[in-house]
Amino acid sequence: MTAQPTPDPTPETPPGDRQRDSRGKFERSMDTVARDARAAELRAEGRTYQQIADELDLSHKGDAWRAVRNARADVARPAVTKLIATESAELDDLYVMAREVIDANHVVVSHGKVVTMLDPDTGEEKPLTDNGPKLQAIQTALRIRQAYQDLHGLKQPVQVAVSGSVRYEVVGVDTSDLT
Repeated sequence: MTAQPTPDPTPETPPGDRQRDSRGKFERSMDTVARDARAAELRAEGRTYQQIADELDLSHKGDAWRAVRNARADVARPAVTKLIATESAELDDLYVMAREVIDANHVVVSHGKVVTMLDPDTGEEKPLTDNGPKLQAIQTALRIRQAYQDLHGLKQPVQVAVSGSVRYEVVGVDTSDLT
């Protein structure tokens, strides 16, 4: 068993310049991915997390555990990326179909015949338009867009900050009597 060199601990970019993903989390550098892969190799060789942390110059054995966990996730990442691309393409196709319904003109049909009305300006008979299919297609398009945003993690969770304090006051009691 030969000792492999550890990856260079200096990151590709300074810590203040690290890129974030659409969810605001830091993106992993290639150095980090290589280090995590090495941690997984060491674990497969039977090393403890403390030994991995020592060899890769990690600050704690918990960091070694996280590195191995991240390496496992990296194995599944290409399949997940392909799945997201496939789902995204299907949602795009559905959205195009919904847009076609929205853009089309729909007429009211009753008993197999187109319902017409007289145009008050020209006196000509015109087909009565039906907006129901357009409204349903708009609702469908909005649901497709929501699914697309969920798939790509474009929605940020709403954060609520609560601050303040509560002060209790007992009326009619002298505070010196409480001690």
